[in-house]
Amino acid sequence: MPDRFSAFSFVDRITALEDGRRARGHFAIPAGLPAFSTCLVAEAVGQLAAWVAMAQADFQRRPVAALSGETRIVGEAAPGEILDLGVEIESCDADAVVYGGWARVADTPVLELRWCVGPMLPLVDFDAPEALRGDFETLCGPGKPPSRFPGITAPDLALIDRIPGQRLRAALNVPVSAPFFGDHFPRRPVFPATLLLDAQIRLAVRLAGETLPPGQRLRPARVADVKMRSFILPGQAVEIETVMRSATDGAAELTLAATVEGKRVATGRMEIVSRGSG
Repeated sequence: MPDRFSAFSFVDRITALEDGRRARGHFAIPAGLPAFSTCLVAEAVGQLAAWVAMAQADFQRRPVAALSGETRIVGEAAPGEILDLGVEIESCDADAVVYGGWARVADTPVLELRWCVGPMLPLVDFDAPEALRGDFETLCGPGKPPSRFPGITAPDLALIDRIPGQRLRAALNVPVSAPFFGDHFPRRPVFPATLLLDAQIRLAVRLAGETLPPGQRLRPARVADVKMRSFILPGQAVEIETVMRSATDGAAELTLAATVEGKRVATGRMEIVSRGSG
């Protein structure tokens, strides 16, 4: 598959691996991209943890979907920069991997993940085990060629309901085909949870902008209690919603939800702050 290992893969090399307990790695963000979403930084940390978990399971099982207790966003990563990635595996068995991790750029923190849980499912349902084993050997050895990621066009959001300052609902149409499905996943394409979160953040920032004092530049600071309840498949229509819980002069707390055909598929909470706030 021509898009394999390039369209949605964010670990170029695993630089340290300690008995399935911790790992370090890096990813060079291609300089030609217009931007690199913080959600893709989180994806990079999660992918490093997934490589550790798959190796521990001898490439018989892999983590898919996730529960994330907390993601703290403290910085940004720009095209042309190198992400330094680290994960700590708290436990890993046939049922789930529990981990935390971080991403930095030149020793400056960008993001921290805490209390993440990835259910372990049969790897053969999603990809070819021997192909992934070979990919892992490449990552632990010379690494993959950098700068192959072509970027992603974020799905458009169509506003379908609005209560000013209180709630926004929007429709997101998952593409039937897209390059990122080449990596996520070859045998069973699934819309990445981090791309869903990116859309939810965009909607939440818009709602916070209606509520907080005008003129502030806003940024996501914290995402908590994220639960992916089921897979989102190619071609599905997703309805996303964000609701204001509380707001001060410089921060807003909101809830996030996503439904497909009336079924709740994802939930979470997030905090939006003005830039410059901690």
